[in-house]
Amino acid sequence: MKILYFSWLKEKVGKSLEEIEKPNEVHSIKDLIEFLENSSANHQNAFKHLKSIKVAVNKEFADFETLINEKDEIAFFPPVTGG
Repeated sequence: MKILYFSWLKEKVGKSLEEIEKPNEVHSIKDLIEFLENSSANHQNAFKHLKSIKVAVNKEFADFETLINEKDEIAFFPPVTGG
């Protein structure tokens, strides 16, 4: 699965892209976040404030309960405001 990070999330994680095999225990975005938080301090720091994070699965807005599979592209980014 491909995971993309944008804006300050990219800075906190230390990369804009990572590809991983979906762990068996990961079924939803929420599960993926928990897995990533346990993988490094950078990920833990990046996902500290979930209310400030939006997610897309295969370029479609999603929520943290959205189910995911091995071939999905997951993108994490801050809310976008216009002005």
